[in-house]
Amino acid sequence: MNSKKTYLFLTIIIFSFGCITDSSPIKTKKDKVADVSIVVLGNVQDAGSPHIACKKECCRELFLKPNPLRKVVSLGLIDPENDDSYLFEATPNIAEQLKILKSYTWNKEKELPAAVFLTHAHIGHYTGLMYFGKEAMNAQEQSVFAMPKMREFLEKNGPWSQLVKNKNIRLQTLSSGTIVQLSPKIQVSAFSVPHRDEYSETVGYRIKGPYKSALFIPDIDKWSKWEMDILTEIAEVDYAFLDATFYDAAEINNRDISEIPHPFIVESMELFKTLPAKEKSKIKFIHMNHTNPALDESSDATKTILENGFGIARMHDVFAL
Repeated sequence: MNSKKTYLFLTIIIFSFGCITDSSPIKTKKDKVADVSIVVLGNVQDAGSPHIACKKECCRELFLKPNPLRKVVSLGLIDPENDDSYLFEATPNIAEQLKILKSYTWNKEKELPAAVFLTHAHIGHYTGLMYFGKEAMNAQEQSVFAMPKMREFLEKNGPWSQLVKNKNIRLQTLSSGTIVQLSPKIQVSAFSVPHRDEYSETVGYRIKGPYKSALFIPDIDKWSKWEMDILTEIAEVDYAFLDATFYDAAEINNRDISEIPHPFIVESMELFKTLPAKEKSKIKFIHMNHTNPALDESSDATKTILENGFGIARMHDVFAL
């Protein structure tokens, strides 16, 4: 083997093994996925972008020319070996998000995922269930995982109770810490997090594939209010999709932040600043309010986040598990 061929061979080997520990997304842009993977289907806070009745500059142009990459927070999980997919959160953008999820799979027939996992009863996280009803798809026993209070809320309150009565959805009860084995190589478990629990409890998820694992915590009040240590939790996974609703307090100039507590991105970066570079790179900020400057890839906020070693979850990012 001559020197050029040897160099090429070694380069391929290095990059192949490098992918095993790299926490960067695979930018496939709707290519079919060959391995168990997470795909980002949305990164915006519940009310979307542009935001209803918004008069700010961040919305003005978007009302005239919507950005197809502004979808409410959701992750898809793809299992090519078993020809299945799973959806985390049922958002108001669910119709488009399911088509996007399907575009990454090899199955040409399945329009719906094998199951939907819900975190809590705030509008961006469950209201997409309405499209499984008879006015829309009239789905047949679509599997939906929910915690006990969330399940009770859906069973006892219309129009969600009609979905249950008509068997459009089939509710499956989760409990904190219990492992749901989706396949021999994929498992999901829920864990409780502190949040505004008006109608249901709130959970995050651990998603474990054959080689890697991820945290998904789109909503939490403050890291200090959680009984678990977020630094420890980050250390035990390969990706951490974390609440990034607001960049800093400057965004909240007309609301009482005590009514909508979230960890500001600047607070999270301060908390995580002593982490090694490898640990920082696991963090993918997600669930950004329409006012959050980090939604704009060219913003100073985005630049600051990236320069500090963190990541931002963007539509169509794919992460191998």
